[in-house]
Amino acid sequence: LLVPLIKGKSARESLEEQGLWDEYRGKFPFNPTRFDDQSLSVSSEQMTNDADLAYFGVISIGTPPQSFTVIFDTGSSNLWIPSIYCSSAACANHNKFNPGLSSTFKNAGKSLSIQYGTGSMTGFEGFDTVVVGGIPVKNQIFGLSQSEAPFMAHMKADGILGLAYPRLAASQATPVFDNMMTQHLVNKDMFSVYLTRNSEVGSMVTFGGVDPNHYYGQIAWIPLSSQMYWQITVDSVTVNGQIVACNGGCQAIVDTGTSNIVGPQADISSMARAVGAYSANGDNVVNCNSINNMPAMVFHIHGQAFTLPASTYVRQSTYYGCRTGLQSSNSDLWILGDIFIRQYYSIFSRAQNMVGLALAR
Repeated sequence: LLVPLIKGKSARESLEEQGLWDEYRGKFPFNPTRFDDQSLSVSSEQMTNDADLAYFGVISIGTPPQSFTVIFDTGSSNLWIPSIYCSSAACANHNKFNPGLSSTFKNAGKSLSIQYGTGSMTGFEGFDTVVVGGIPVKNQIFGLSQSEAPFMAHMKADGILGLAYPRLAASQATPVFDNMMTQHLVNKDMFSVYLTRNSEVGSMVTFGGVDPNHYYGQIAWIPLSSQMYWQITVDSVTVNGQIVACNGGCQAIVDTGTSNIVGPQADISSMARAVGAYSANGDNVVNCNSINNMPAMVFHIHGQAFTLPASTYVRQSTYYGCRTGLQSSNSDLWILGDIFIRQYYSIFSRAQNMVGLALAR
């Protein structure tokens, strides 16, 4: 069961092209507050809004099918898309679902609110057939947006398909992959994510197994430390053999819905210093000519070393030179985002409650 992902322009790239990035960044600071644990007691789920996100795939909803691009996000658990009842700017430039045109749609009679770092998506929930990778998932609950935060107007994707655990879902909605398992639509209760480094095509989510063509060598299986996000324990982060962050261990989530490596401010600053980056307008910047001489970052996880060479963690922008994909947050929870997943093919096993990591090819 394969869903190809397209690597498109990120919101940041589009905004840089239009000369709007600095103004936008001032208005919508990156704020990954999705880890506020109080949010779990209420039906709002915290999510990051990430201007660098670039990978999305196509699903369809309803009978006959209406198509949408979505971010396959292992850092959230709800499926939602824009609806015809939404008049926000973000809905004006995206595909909108019309429930009146689907013979299989049922209103769930529940409202939905998902908090983002810079605003929220509000709407209501419905049930319908959702086709993922050519396979129909019956009676899938999903959100139909009625209002969306302004930053979503700059997202390429129409909506989000969450792949984390049910505990994280707003309004107790059953996640898509849980229905895939229950309806026996997958061979194994796992899915895997391959993200291309540069090319627009080739990225892939494989539901129900792993694709040996996308990795080398052995898979390292890492037990989850908590079953909500895909959360694991990192033992330390080293540069040139010295511990520069996560001293004594830290918690991290493997998150396809975040593009960068995110961690606590002091640790991120320490890593940036260790690789020779300096801070400039909110980014950790490096000289583009020195990438080949910069050291690798090594994440030590479950007794194994996962190495990110400088070529993987430095991004080159047409307008802003070179910057590292290191971002700080006010949370202790680390995020291993697309920078990490591009280097390490990631397997998400619900059967074993483990993450598998193998060198991506």
